[in-house]
Amino acid sequence: MTVSDTYGTNSYTAKELAGLLTDRLDVTFTERESDYLGVYFLATLADTTRVQVQPNAIPGDDGEDDLYDDEHPDVSVLLLITSPTAAKPLNDELSALGGLTRLRSTRS
Repeated sequence: MTVSDTYGTNSYTAKELAGLLTDRLDVTFTERESDYLGVYFLATLADTTRVQVQPNAIPGDDGEDDLYDDEHPDVSVLLLITSPTAAKPLNDELSALGGLTRLRSTRS
């Protein structure tokens, strides 16, 4: 089973949120850049949980930005977590972080 959680915030930039999570979760984020996502931050935990912080606005083909998550156009920064199991301790830590809202959770 894979669990995917999406959080959003307007309180922090992607870089600021990655910095806060580095301290709170004791993880190291790597800054990456792609043609599709632009600049984003990625960390992988010991249990293979993937934690990604990115702007919701991503580079579009026509020179205009597109939204990565168009269901939440009012959210400027996304936190995407993909884990092999439900990560209750991780979710508890994130719930304690002000300005961060859980937008969606799926299991597959």
